[in-house]
Amino acid sequence: MPYEIFVSTTRRQLSLFKEGKLVKQYPVGIGKMLTPTPVGTFTIINKSPNPGGPFGVMWMGLSKPHYGIHGTNNPSSIGKYVSHGCIRMYNHDVLELAHTVPIGTPVHIHP
Repeated sequence: MPYEIFVSTTRRQLSLFKEGKLVKQYPVGIGKMLTPTPVGTFTIINKSPNPGGPFGVMWMGLSKPHYGIHGTNNPSSIGKYVSHGCIRMYNHDVLELAHTVPIGTPVHIHP
């Protein structure tokens, strides 16, 4: 895979790398204290445009069931500890990311 995604839960930032070089960084909202974002390495297993509800314009499911990277209908939540464990992005950012990375892209989540 040419792309890798790294998510820092402490910085609340998603970093996109291509062939080991940083391409772009995005602010994200992550899990709150009672429902933290899981730490580890996962894979993007599916993409679903316009999933409805609070998931904004795109859902990218991770290999950990029930977790994903998605847009939001509440942009003021970006940069905060607010989700049930998912990685929340601005809608325009998640669309850009979804159009860039293929299914199978590794997602490394760390503190």
